[in-house]
Amino acid sequence: MSQLVSQEPERLRFVASDKNGEVSALLLRPPDAHGLLVLAHGAGAGMDHPVMEAIAQHLADQHLATFRYQFPSMEKGSRRPDSKPTALATVRAAVSEAARVAGDLPIVAGGKSFGGRMTSLAAADAQLPSVRGLVFLGFPLHPAGKPGTDRADHLSQVGVPMLFLQGTRDQLADLDLLRPICRELPQQPTLHIVEGADHSFHVLKRSGRSDRDVLEEIARATAGWVEGLL
Repeated sequence: MSQLVSQEPERLRFVASDKNGEVSALLLRPPDAHGLLVLAHGAGAGMDHPVMEAIAQHLADQHLATFRYQFPSMEKGSRRPDSKPTALATVRAAVSEAARVAGDLPIVAGGKSFGGRMTSLAAADAQLPSVRGLVFLGFPLHPAGKPGTDRADHLSQVGVPMLFLQGTRDQLADLDLLRPICRELPQQPTLHIVEGADHSFHVLKRSGRSDRDVLEEIARATAGWVEGLL
């Protein structure tokens, strides 16, 4: 197990859109960073959630900076996800702001669950400037208990490499559906399977691993993948 060195992120604000005003962001940049991940949160928890914070710290330990940010609804204290147009505008604004404050670093973008999917929808609609690849921390392929692939239809329009990090117990992504999608997409995305992890990357005690072990695995896989893009 690596020694995790806690770092304090820089708190920022940027304009999500003229309609929705400013939202908050956290830039965590280790001194030896070799890349930057623009990281969106999931539908039910914001950028300050302990899992989001832990992911950012583990990525920093692997020399990858993160730019975490809030969607407008979360910024206002609501747990109801934003509309698609609002979310996509926020993704674009976040990428632009990340490039402004840390544009000397190679940039990838993505997020946890909803945040990752909104990032891919934005990239499919029009290329995200400066973004070299997309990272999905638990892509929400379908609702729990309702297997389907409609949510992946847009992925063929994404013009950059993609990394899927998916747990074997993820109830929002049946791997029997996701594996063939990854094989058939023209970009030939990378699928990293996290054994025993659920949608929140939690593992059961009987697995012999801890949640920290899983987050370290995710950070190493992400950092290695990003290095491969450079």
